[in-house]
Amino acid sequence: MTTEQHTFTAEVQEILNLMVHSLYSQKDIFLRELISNSSDALDRLRVEGHSDPALVPEGELEIRLEVDAEARTLSISDNGIGMSRGEVVENIGTIARSGSREFLSALRQKQAGEQDAATADLIGQFGVGFYSTFMVAERVSLVTRRAGTDEALRWESTGDGTYSLDPADRAYAGTTITLHLKPTDEEDGLRDYTDQFVLREIVKKHSDFVAHPIRMKVEREEPVLDNAGNPVEGVLPKKVVEDETLNSMKAIWIRSKSEVSAEEYHEFYRLVSHDWQDPLATIPAAMEGAFNARILLYIPSKAPFDLYHRERVTKSVQLYVKRVHIMDDWKALLPEWLRFLKGVIDCEDLSLNVSREILQHDRQVKAIRSFAVKKTLEAIDRLKRDEPEKMRELWREFGAVLKEGLAAAEDDYRDRLLGVTLAASTVGDELTSLDDYLARMKPDQEAIYFLVGNSLDAIRQSPLLESFAKRGLEVLLFTDPVDEFWLEREPSYKDKKLVSISKGEIDLGETPEDADGEDASPPPALDGLLQALRTYLQDDVKDVRVSGRLTDSPVCLVGDANDLSPQLEQMMRQLGQDPPKTKRILEINSTHPFIGKLSELEAGNAPTSALEIYARMLYGQAILAEGGTLPDPGAYSRVLMDVAQLAVGVAPSSSEPSGPATDANDNDSATTDEPSTAPPSDA
Repeated sequence: MTTEQHTFTAEVQEILNLMVHSLYSQKDIFLRELISNSSDALDRLRVEGHSDPALVPEGELEIRLEVDAEARTLSISDNGIGMSRGEVVENIGTIARSGSREFLSALRQKQAGEQDAATADLIGQFGVGFYSTFMVAERVSLVTRRAGTDEALRWESTGDGTYSLDPADRAYAGTTITLHLKPTDEEDGLRDYTDQFVLREIVKKHSDFVAHPIRMKVEREEPVLDNAGNPVEGVLPKKVVEDETLNSMKAIWIRSKSEVSAEEYHEFYRLVSHDWQDPLATIPAAMEGAFNARILLYIPSKAPFDLYHRERVTKSVQLYVKRVHIMDDWKALLPEWLRFLKGVIDCEDLSLNVSREILQHDRQVKAIRSFAVKKTLEAIDRLKRDEPEKMRELWREFGAVLKEGLAAAEDDYRDRLLGVTLAASTVGDELTSLDDYLARMKPDQEAIYFLVGNSLDAIRQSPLLESFAKRGLEVLLFTDPVDEFWLEREPSYKDKKLVSISKGEIDLGETPEDADGEDASPPPALDGLLQALRTYLQDDVKDVRVSGRLTDSPVCLVGDANDLSPQLEQMMRQLGQDPPKTKRILEINSTHPFIGKLSELEAGNAPTSALEIYARMLYGQAILAEGGTLPDPGAYSRVLMDVAQLAVGVAPSSSEPSGPATDANDNDSATTDEPSTAPPSDA
């Protein structure tokens, strides 16, 4: 096999340019990333060794650092799973596994002044840690051999946009990465990475809890002793080189909480999550009894880029059995709505050769899963109670995912999830909890009212809120797509049902002004107008009725209790489904002057063409008022033009009504001889 030259993809090349020419101060993280990769390779070898013991070497699995101060090289070696040629090209030369494109997108969104801290975070989070080597090295070479094969391969690059592949010799499976270091420059953050004290410090800080030994040959001076064991005077100390294990390898999750500092917990979080920021919450707990297990879980402060790509979420929660790493498989250990958690679960009673299929049906795992969910919800509830600002931050990042649990069929957790649910509200600008809502409820209020929409700006302008605002009734506002699904279940919280104000008939009784009395007047007789509107809009609405929700707007659209909402219909179409058209109900405000004028026109035998124009204008206005999309904006524009012509006594230009929210006019429509059909001045 001859030397092969390859070119990096554009995204990888851009990252390499950032690394080679960067001025970032936190360059030490390259060693954390390489050690983490080696640890993963050792874990993978051990897992594959359960089914094929021949893959596992006879000696101890380890990570080794080697330095050559004269040649200015640093090597990081492991005897793990290694890589085949295809894996080298896929994992290092392309974006298929690295997340490079997402990394660059996130990096561009960071402000220039934040990039030092941001890059340290993003490098690990997006799995591009290998490229961080070019922050400290002029040239990087990698020699690897896949376990179970005899072929070894050398990969090498200077970060100039290309890399080479050559056959190599390697006595055993694993990977060795050799960095040809740049000159030391303390001002630029480039320390002397051949210095054993520097390496020892970095490992202790970032990789102390790695489950495999990280070893290095360390040179020290030892005095020459006489037969009595005393130092011989006048004889220079002899130099001794011996192996030193740099990390403690003590599983932090088996230590008592009182023995572990917050900084140690946070450092372990950085190790397992590759996230440079501190977590919002740390959840250490022990399960004792019929089954024994320990958990150490973390709630991150920021959502990962792949949070909504379930098939891509990896290395969230790692499963250990008796401190032996078995797999990274959050799907077997946690419900999907907790996939953002990071950390470890260590089970004492499982077999070391457990598979994912066994996990899904294992009674012990189900009990441990339930325990982990319980402890997580308790931690979230503590944030809600004691640290409201952190709770709001959690909800902004992960609220939509937690609400997937409300939409799932996991009734055991629904009440607990409702207890930590936050939502925007018509009272104040901050997110509020259901408990806070209940504390503010009117004494005679029987339900928790809510409204679902596409955005807060649109939903706050909804005419459906008018009557509630006038009566001082608070309404919760939901805008996440998942809200359509869990609220369809008609949940209750502490015996109070959550009721949509956009469905069914709602009678809120008299307004405070009506109760005071003197200005209250009976609504006009609208039977004729209602029937006329039903006729004109029969293709678009199932009914027209007087509203109990409106105080200022003339009309609104609502659904029956079991109807699909417009948002849910839209989501179904985006998923490739074709739901049947759901006709909604047009509600009219009997006290609005425009509605009163239309009723007079209908009673006075006004031309049907004019009334139909007004009917279609009202229907289109109701769609726009709720932030919806007109089915035919051009047709509605012509309707508005017809209304404007009626207002100034000019005959509408259209002659035939067509379709929803379109212009509608007969040849004998309103003219300058029939000014009574013109809308009132506030129309």
